[in-house]
Amino acid sequence: MPRTQLSPVDRSLAARVRQLHLIAAARVSAARATSPQQVADIVRVTVDDEVDTRTFAAIVTDCSAGLPRR
Repeated sequence: MPRTQLSPVDRSLAARVRQLHLIAAARVSAARATSPQQVADIVRVTVDDEVDTRTFAAIVTDCSAGLPRR
């Protein structure tokens, strides 16, 4: 099965999304967020309209994984 090659633009965009995800995760950790709303606020400021809604939600979900359950 042939591998699908990404264009340079797609690779650059994917790298930027990974970078934003890592930055958001670091900020959530540093801020010691305690609620999904705090996480969403931090991620919103971090990504600043650079990602679509589904990607935003995925980053928030991933960064919220370490929060205590209520």
